[in-house]
Amino acid sequence: MCGIVGAIAERDVLPILIEGLKRLEYRGYDSAGVALIDDDRCLGRVRSLGKVRELEKALLSVPVSGRMGIAHTRWATHGKPSDNNAHPHVCRESVAIVHNGIIENHETLRAEQLKAGHRFTSDTDSEVIVHAIHDHLEQGADLLSAVRKTTTLLQGAYALAVISNKEPECLIVTRRGSPLVIGVGIGENFIASDVAALLPVTQQFIILEEGDVAEIRRDSIKIYDSEANVVERATRTSELSVDAVERGKYRHYMQKEIFEQPRAIQQTLEGRISNGRLLEECFGAEAAAIFDGIKSIQIVACGTSFHAGLTARYGFEEIAGLPCNAEVASEFRYRRHVVSENTLFVTVSQSGETADTLAALREAKKMGYAHTLAICNVPESSLVRESDLVLMTRAGPEIGVASTKAFTTQLVAFLLLVIALGRRHGLTAETERKIVEQLDQLPERIEQVLLLNHEIETLSQQFADKHHALFLGRGAQYPVAMEGALKLKEISYIHAEAYPAGELKHGPLALVDGNMPVIAVAPNDVLLDKLKANLEEVSARGGQLIVFSDADNNLVSGEQMQVIHVAPTEQAVSPIIYSVPLQLLAYHVAVIKGTDIDQPRNLAKSVTVE
Repeated sequence: MCGIVGAIAERDVLPILIEGLKRLEYRGYDSAGVALIDDDRCLGRVRSLGKVRELEKALLSVPVSGRMGIAHTRWATHGKPSDNNAHPHVCRESVAIVHNGIIENHETLRAEQLKAGHRFTSDTDSEVIVHAIHDHLEQGADLLSAVRKTTTLLQGAYALAVISNKEPECLIVTRRGSPLVIGVGIGENFIASDVAALLPVTQQFIILEEGDVAEIRRDSIKIYDSEANVVERATRTSELSVDAVERGKYRHYMQKEIFEQPRAIQQTLEGRISNGRLLEECFGAEAAAIFDGIKSIQIVACGTSFHAGLTARYGFEEIAGLPCNAEVASEFRYRRHVVSENTLFVTVSQSGETADTLAALREAKKMGYAHTLAICNVPESSLVRESDLVLMTRAGPEIGVASTKAFTTQLVAFLLLVIALGRRHGLTAETERKIVEQLDQLPERIEQVLLLNHEIETLSQQFADKHHALFLGRGAQYPVAMEGALKLKEISYIHAEAYPAGELKHGPLALVDGNMPVIAVAPNDVLLDKLKANLEEVSARGGQLIVFSDADNNLVSGEQMQVIHVAPTEQAVSPIIYSVPLQLLAYHVAVIKGTDIDQPRNLAKSVTVE
């Protein structure tokens, strides 16, 4: 959620820090700040409430510079958004830290430090960290030891970057529960919570493992594991380019990412299907042996990824013939479980760092689930590294907080898994060939859906004065309706709810009137006639219907119903195709509402705290 950037070099690193913060803005934040140590060993700090541009304005009045520094974008957990609660936190003008995560025992530590004479200037849980490090330095420890000793006091999750004017050529970082990477340069090194922040200065990265502590100098990097042993971590070359995270011709990142979906899906399928068959080696060398013994599926995810899991449940049960359960990660963690024999535990996350999903994965390993599989978009992420099997979605960087291409590529990945497991439970070669053919044609089909952009933009004008909306779907389209409602509420701030269409008469019909749009997803499937009856219920009560329907359905626009025709779709891929017009609708409504589409209020891209 929060963003960390740091650098140590032979040049002034302030421009590097500011550019890095700008590249982390998509994560969501409420304040920003920098701290640097100059050539006279003075530690300078500037913080500002609001966007990075406000920090840049503040720096004009209070200029700071230095060859080593750290920077941060904060998303409030403890303490409201304010200048004082912004990072970096400093103790006695000698130590500065930036912190991602949550320190659960901060109140106890704060009470002890107040008794010891420390003065607190913030309401955050993070400030106890900088005071503890300062105390260890005063007792004679070097900066590395002071940080290591401090981490033994902390309960919770953290990614930390620490600088001190007592050791002005040394940057210390450590992580537990929150991601952190080291960017490797020539005569200079960098750190960040996300690779994207450092792409302008390096494409060489070291991914820190859980519990690692690193001592970073201009010309050296020394890493210690959680047992204080010196270890080597692999240096990886990022395949991302600097312009991969630029908007280009598009007004917003979300708009760009909606239109990138054909290419993203094509990349997700590349090398994984051939001659009408799935190449199941794409799941890993051990996948075949693992899949042979699987008897059921447990999916755990959050937000949009959870909706992908709910959609996939229909495929596992209807196509693969396997029992499947999908659950929100934050709920899964806190209840008792009955673990069925030979269950595959599947986690789904765009970032691979979602705190609740990661914690659920770690808990699942203790519970006795047979094997784990991650569907993820970030190859260097914790979720990928900690799972038995992995299928990367290859969606590319997704900057907009409201997920689009990550969702559709997750659905594609799930279909590949459905095929792989279905082979072992009666899926015929002919059925597999038909599904693979549908997947092969999917990028082109989505290109056709994107041609509806102008029609949907015109339609969105009706939402200018609306404050509520209902979304309806049946079968596998119900989770698609849930995702459509989530998109609308995330970026336009319209209250939106999704229901199985058959549930209208059990309560939601009480809300229907001429002021509440009702959006329905109506592919030509076995539930179409049932859905038409539900739509009649809305019309009979004066509701205004917007229906996305197959072109070969006999639904036509009328006084109370507008029909947007989508090219005919096959059942296996229809949830993927019908997600796209709902994304476009949410986007254009948000444009009309004038909201911050890529960084909606109160939300963060990667939720790395519980």
